[in-house]
Amino acid sequence: MDKKLRVSVRTLVEFVLRQGDLQMGFMSGSRMVEGIYAHQYLQKERGTDYQPEVTLRTMVHQDGFSLEIHGRADGMFRNESGIVIEEIKSTSLDLDLIDESYNHLHWAQAQCYAYIVAKQEELAQVQVQLTYIQLETHELKEFRKSFCREELEFFFRDLVDRYCAWANRLLSWTEQRDKSISRLEFPYPTYRKGQRELVVAVYKTIREGNKLYAQAPTGIGKTLGTIFPALKALLVGQEPPIFYLTAKTITRTVAERSLLMLQQQGLSLKRVTLTAKDKVCFCPERECTPENCSYAKGYYDRLGPALEDIFQSDIWNREQIENYAKSYSICPFEFSLELTNWADLVICDYNYVFDPRVFLKRFFLEGGDYTFLIDEAHNLVERAREMFSAELNKEEFLHLKNLVEDEEPVLGKRLQTVSKNFLKFKKQGLEVEKDAPTSLYSSLERVVNEAEKFFKKEENPPWKEKLTELYFNIQAFLRTAESYDEHYVTYYQCPEQDVRVKLFCVDPSKQLAQVLNKGRAAIFFSATLSPLEYFIQILGGEKKSYKLQLPSPFPPENLCLMLQKQISTKYTHRSLSLDSIVDAITQFVEGKTGNYLVYFPSYEYLERVQERLLQVHPEFKVLPQTTGMTEEDREEFLQAFQEDPQESLVGLALLGGIFGEGIDLTGDRLSGAVIVGVGLPQIGAERDIIRACFQERYGQGFEFAYMYPGMSKVLQACGRVIRTEQDRGAILLIDERFTRLSYKRLFPKEWNTIYTLQDNSRISSLLKAFWGSS
Repeated sequence: MDKKLRVSVRTLVEFVLRQGDLQMGFMSGSRMVEGIYAHQYLQKERGTDYQPEVTLRTMVHQDGFSLEIHGRADGMFRNESGIVIEEIKSTSLDLDLIDESYNHLHWAQAQCYAYIVAKQEELAQVQVQLTYIQLETHELKEFRKSFCREELEFFFRDLVDRYCAWANRLLSWTEQRDKSISRLEFPYPTYRKGQRELVVAVYKTIREGNKLYAQAPTGIGKTLGTIFPALKALLVGQEPPIFYLTAKTITRTVAERSLLMLQQQGLSLKRVTLTAKDKVCFCPERECTPENCSYAKGYYDRLGPALEDIFQSDIWNREQIENYAKSYSICPFEFSLELTNWADLVICDYNYVFDPRVFLKRFFLEGGDYTFLIDEAHNLVERAREMFSAELNKEEFLHLKNLVEDEEPVLGKRLQTVSKNFLKFKKQGLEVEKDAPTSLYSSLERVVNEAEKFFKKEENPPWKEKLTELYFNIQAFLRTAESYDEHYVTYYQCPEQDVRVKLFCVDPSKQLAQVLNKGRAAIFFSATLSPLEYFIQILGGEKKSYKLQLPSPFPPENLCLMLQKQISTKYTHRSLSLDSIVDAITQFVEGKTGNYLVYFPSYEYLERVQERLLQVHPEFKVLPQTTGMTEEDREEFLQAFQEDPQESLVGLALLGGIFGEGIDLTGDRLSGAVIVGVGLPQIGAERDIIRACFQERYGQGFEFAYMYPGMSKVLQACGRVIRTEQDRGAILLIDERFTRLSYKRLFPKEWNTIYTLQDNSRISSLLKAFWGSS
């Protein structure tokens, strides 16, 4: 039986025929939306003998395998005179600049569709029409050619022949990968408590194409518990790549370590880790154009050999990608994106799937049978709000207008018009409206159009960078406007002479659900999806979605949990709490020589406690988290938590910050944690908007806006203490609100023994008894 491979027409054409420079262009954001609308507009105008969006596929049998080639033609005319296949391309260029030979890839794609139709309908001849539609004017430029079936077949077969060497390589690799997965066993002799249940639930969810929301406490082994069944699902027809999505770099490394362990045990898997462009760019000070960057010049001429070479390796991480990119003089970021086409698993930030500004269009314009493994899913709520929102302010238009008006008077006039339109929204204080600011859109679109005319000149005045930044901000705003519905509000703020307008996605559930529908299955997992119903609701879940709550695998006697209920950490009480908190920290640390983390709701609070702590105990070794820490700073901070410490270390960190989750300080690298406060987000305009929205909808405004996000931070921080079956540790919660029923019901089930304290006097004795029992 032939082995099967699938490839899209676009991938086939681009892989074989693409050449020349890397061109970034300016077709993004709202322009992409405009392009879609232009296609739809034209398709509606075509008449009754026209069929839009024609799905096509054909099988090619060659060298012992079957290659399924699939795609979707933009349209097909069918009448008495025959069939015409239409390929539509939208453009912001002046149509006079486009001739028949403008882009050979456009013709190639259309010819492939024409061949498939000719073959299926046994046609001797098919016409191909390439139609360019100008985005601003909707003017058309059409080119039509007639092809006989024989020449279409010759062209198509030549493409396939040239692709087949690579296809054979992919097929051999797929066979090797699948054999290794079929032999792959779970890497440990036994499952941890709850881990097998997670593995079974993930596999079932993927097979059924559903969503799973899993609250899996620290120590269950969530990373392996999701990756292992997702790999097994590849054997039953699930489509690669698997997307392992994270919010932070530090959690990405956990996935890489788990995969490396599986690969060392015989797994064959091509995996790529995507790194942000600004971190890997070889020429950050230059524009991404072939004129300014040698890594863009001739990029596609060197891409093929680079792919051939790196394909010999299975691990495509940042170091590997940078090394190969330097060796072949190609852009490392674009190279990493290219590698996603050939990877079995992609490790990346949430934004590569969800963010409309930067998502991987090659996968998610149409979608596929992909699996999403969404790590630390509690972080996705705020990230989604950020990704699906957009804002602009008057001052940036006025400032740029003053810079450009002498050299580009028309552009200056367009910017001035937007600035004047902003004044119509000038309010006193904060104003929230459910309606979108539609009166602003047309003037913004005119700025975009005029900016694109300037970009075509390829000039480099000193203000070009500011114009480029504003251009993309406008694009994001207009694109967000296309999705504006009842899940959004518009709010206006007027600091001093400025006017700020924000399209704020209060409830991202609908937007997330639309993205998730581009794949097959989604697994949301975290130690802090509590309450589970809240996260299912706000993360795009449905009634049929699965949910799973697992108990901690660790012995409860390994944790000493205390709650100091007499200290208030409310903002208005913080000055009064300093001495009590310092005393509590002192008693906690004196229970045993060790390493400790104390978590605070704000930097200001952290710094005030630090100052007071060092006044009282100048001998203490205190290490604070600071703003703007680099990756090297973070690593240095964590390295200070050494095993078998000879003196106590007190680390001060921010709740919900970089040391609040995703860090593994096992054994005696961390003896305990003090949690100061209930983690409520800072009060502000957006928090109050969220509160009002969900109060109106569900009567749970405070919970959705403050309590649930705050407790996620608290529980994540607590989860740093016990990381393995052998770990023992202590937690001290400081805030009277923790004793309230509304908070207690969010506590993990394993917190069944809590020492509730009236003051700090018992902390030291309780800890000495706890540590003495080990």
